Amino acid sequence: MSEFHDQETVHLPPGAEQMLPPQVVAALNAGAVESGLPRLLSVLVYSVQQIGENLRNAVYMHHEVGSTNTFGDSQLDADNLQSTGLIAVASSEENPIDIECFGEGFSVAFDPLDGSSIVDANFAVGSIIGVYPGRGFLGRTGRDQVAAIIAQYGPRITIVLGLNSSVTVDGKPLSMELCFSPEGWFVTVPKITISPTSKIFAPGNLRATSDNAAYKALVDYWIAQKYTLRYSGGLVPDVYHILVKQSGVLSNASSKSAKAKLRLLYECAPIALIIEAAGGDSCVCPSEIEDNVEPTSLLDVMITDLDRRVGVCYGSSEEVQRCKSFLFNK
Repeated sequence: MSEFHDQETVHLPPGAEQMLPPQVVAALNAGAVESGLPRLLSVLVYSVQQIGENLRNAVYMHHEVGSTNTFGDSQLDADNLQSTGLIAVASSEENPIDIECFGEGFSVAFDPLDGSSIVDANFAVGSIIGVYPGRGFLGRTGRDQVAAIIAQYGPRITIVLGLNSSVTVDGKPLSMELCFSPEGWFVTVPKITISPTSKIFAPGNLRATSDNAAYKALVDYWIAQKYTLRYSGGLVPDVYHILVKQSGVLSNASSKSAKAKLRLLYECAPIALIIEAAGGDSCVCPSEIEDNVEPTSLLDVMITDLDRRVGVCYGSSEEVQRCKSFLFNK
């Protein structure tokens, strides 16, 4: 984990472990509270705040931010994670290995700065975090996550927090939006609900349509039916648009000439938890290596390699079903 220390470590200030709005803590059941999940989420939320403020205040030059994810890693730092005593292992998309954090209770996987290739153009970018109970990631699925976070750094610093039904007080999954202000974090949308229908699309990896006929047919359908395009080239802002507008579909299929880039552990599974907790659907897509995948939820795809990459579809349930019908020819 040496690259985590290439830049100055950010030490947690007093009170950083009590940053969650009371509505978030109230949504957690007694077992989740006793496990220390609120304290862990507070530390992760504080790390998100630091990344957002450093981006906004131009602490780093754009070429430094855009060239490496260690910008975000310096906030989601091993020392900060270890300080909770709650994390057994952590793993960053920048360095896909298990990193010992010497705690007990949870394992945390993260993409510290998703969209680093577009940040120099001052586009919105974000962070993605998945929280698993216990130790390690291999042999598990995204359904094991207890919580997930996507943070967006745009005109505002905002978060969508997804909670698995196993940790909520009413036994139902929940996605909510939080926003950062000078006074701290507050809940802006207590419950996000994605409509089953939509006419908004965000087609990623369009180069794959040159030699993936099924994906080309799907994109052609959306265009012919006059869907509204909302695509920035950043995974977090494009997913965030679906959540805030509460409808839409994002696809990212692959082909032999345009391979899958999205990582199951660090990006796809956390987003799937958040989308499905909001009433939407997700689906793994066939990849260029012609692996024998079924049209199943991304939450049910096993993590066989920390760096495993997959095609994805997220969003309104009827549109995800449409993706399945085109991409799997069923």
